[in-house]
Amino acid sequence: MDEKSLTLRGVNRYSILHLVTSLLVILSAYLSLRHYFIANFPTSIFEGSFCDISLFFNCDSSAYSFIAQIFGVPLGYFGIAVGIASLMGILFPSQAFERTNKFLNFFNVLGIIGLIFISIFILGSICFFCVAYYIFSFLNFFLFYRYGIDSKKGFIKQHIQPNIRHLVGIGLLTLMGAVGMYAYHQAKIEAQGGGVANKIVQQYFSLPKIKKPSIISPYYTIQATKDFGSAPIRVVEYADFQCSDCLKLRNDLEDLKEDFGDEMNVVFQFFPLDGKCNNVVAKDKHPQSCALSYIAAHDPSKFLAIHDEIFDNMLKTRSDEWVESLAKKYGVEEALTDERTKKIVHDIINTGKEYKPTSDRYKYGIRSTPTMILNERMVIGTLPKVQLRAIFNAILKKEKKGKDESPRFIEDWR
Repeated sequence: MDEKSLTLRGVNRYSILHLVTSLLVILSAYLSLRHYFIANFPTSIFEGSFCDISLFFNCDSSAYSFIAQIFGVPLGYFGIAVGIASLMGILFPSQAFERTNKFLNFFNVLGIIGLIFISIFILGSICFFCVAYYIFSFLNFFLFYRYGIDSKKGFIKQHIQPNIRHLVGIGLLTLMGAVGMYAYHQAKIEAQGGGVANKIVQQYFSLPKIKKPSIISPYYTIQATKDFGSAPIRVVEYADFQCSDCLKLRNDLEDLKEDFGDEMNVVFQFFPLDGKCNNVVAKDKHPQSCALSYIAAHDPSKFLAIHDEIFDNMLKTRSDEWVESLAKKYGVEEALTDERTKKIVHDIINTGKEYKPTSDRYKYGIRSTPTMILNERMVIGTLPKVQLRAIFNAILKKEKKGKDESPRFIEDWR
């Protein structure tokens, strides 16, 4: 027997640590997978995801990104598979199983390094569930490297000697599970336009009607009519320029504009999650969002162009130099010091105080971004585009009837 082994030497402090880290790898991967489905496929209007973490540590940005899945299988599933393989190696120890798991953990770490690079340098944010998975995976890899089988031999001996039968068996089981996960994922996608969408529509019309904000932003992103209240679909969008969920909502509304643009008014209700200008919520998440709001608000004729440029370059907004260059590009350098502009933004922000809290944890109803007042009903967070489409279609249908026949109840959002 080799001098060192994580799984063949009985119970010791290293084998116990290996067991704990393997379980934590599974748990953190599961939480990441769970968040992916909650963010992308909410089954209730009260599950809508919103930007409530920070500018950098933001799980939603990862959940909506191109690395969130591989060929229709969410990435978190593969993390669970790696953790389960390590756990099985503990329960059924053998030299062949340990070498195979050492091989898998080595390549898992290589993949993690790639994901960290993409998250930091391309997405500009990282999910804290992913961070937990990365930490426990690196720790597991270190245990294999330092205390595992063949730990005193060369690199090839240490990492590239899996047992082929074990590797094929693990690969086949992972593939079978991936097929099932793919089918589940596809069923989730299909359900969004069927029964789930119908449920969301019913829940939307069951929300209590609320008053419009006392100040409706004059800054339109979509405008069908001159008078905000005369459009069949009316959206007051409380949003933050550095919120990834707001970016998703903006993109979804732009897509829906093709079908509903002639019947929809959308105003951008400034709500930067930055304590320098927002005293409605006790958050200081997005350090440039106040400045970006001032720049966008300074000249209404330039608002939409600035709005689009900010969202199209969200990662760059973290740079003071880029923010200054944006103001200079549009000739609104004085926006950052102009008291009239600041008052406009502050007055719009303060309309968030007009709504009763939806939870005991928050002082006011408007407490995060995005939040929509959609035809006088509050929708907190984002919804899949297909669900928004279903709500818009239902609104148009009921607007044409001239009445609202749906039952109402007050939902507890806690």
